[in-house]
Amino acid sequence: MARSNSQNGNDRGLMSVMIARFSAIGDVAMTVPVIYSACLCFPDIRFVLVTRQSMTGIFINAPANLTVLGVDVKTEYTGVKGMRRLVKEVCDKYNIDAFIDLHDVIRTRLMGIFCRLRRIHVARINKGRGAKKALTRRNHKVMLPLTSQRARYREAFYRAALPVNDRFKGLFGGKGKADTTLFAKITAPKPAGERWIGIAPFAAHKGKVYPPEQMKEVVKMLAAQPHTRIFLLGGGAEETAVLESWAAEIPHVDCLAGKKFGFSAEIALFNHLDVMLSMDSANMHLASIAGTATVSIWGATHPYCGFKGWKQSDDDMIQLPMTCRPCSVFGDKPCHRGDYLCLTAIKPAVVFNKVMEKL
Repeated sequence: MARSNSQNGNDRGLMSVMIARFSAIGDVAMTVPVIYSACLCFPDIRFVLVTRQSMTGIFINAPANLTVLGVDVKTEYTGVKGMRRLVKEVCDKYNIDAFIDLHDVIRTRLMGIFCRLRRIHVARINKGRGAKKALTRRNHKVMLPLTSQRARYREAFYRAALPVNDRFKGLFGGKGKADTTLFAKITAPKPAGERWIGIAPFAAHKGKVYPPEQMKEVVKMLAAQPHTRIFLLGGGAEETAVLESWAAEIPHVDCLAGKKFGFSAEIALFNHLDVMLSMDSANMHLASIAGTATVSIWGATHPYCGFKGWKQSDDDMIQLPMTCRPCSVFGDKPCHRGDYLCLTAIKPAVVFNKVMEKL
């Protein structure tokens, strides 16, 4: 297994590394700054990322030494046999030396077992489950900021003898702008003097969703500003129906929900937005790695859990100082109070003013 690669500080001599992260969009998006940085820090190593087929479009302008494999883990690679076959196929094709598990679930643990049987070194993320439980429990909270998710990803690389320095400059590099042809199927390029705002009002769980009737007021106030255009983002039939009704009622508002333009087109559009307004959700992470200023609203969750957007300032996160927050890492737990005051008590004017600050 020992191959010479010491010029990059890689004592293990690795030449080919497999990485795995499935799960939700936001979690996968948070891997981008770390994986791209790893590729830039170790240009002589080939990195092979295994993720869901639907996630591959996130990895725009990937480094030359990164291969992104989209696999179907629901029908093609299922159960123990499926994971064993997946590991065999990837290891045989790319001659894998090490496996980095950025997910730590049953599926990726099985991948780790089959890698060890091949005498492949395995490194795994430490999710800090105990600390997260202490931070979100109802009584006797330990209210301290936890290690960020991106730092946890970097720690996993370190365990594989791959210390990663932050070299990620955004999906379009520093102050660069995405080619407007990438989002041509969504809209024409931005006219001079016009301001574009993206608004993603929904999230996977109720504890992370600002009340739609209040968000609608925010949309109205922003759309009423001169030379301003709003793009509404969401997914699913119910969300699409709500956002389409807003777009039909409010001038200068476009609904992108349900259109299925794909990650590549939408992220390119995000790069041309002046600001993104979102929940603690996937769009927060996608906009941040696209290099867009992002204002986010936090309810049941909290930035202390380690999931804020890449390079996002604390000043750009709207939240209330309530002692019951956070009550959940992902916003999926029922509200202890029963009224979701952490969200309903945020006035639309507060959200509007914060977005206007960014403009």
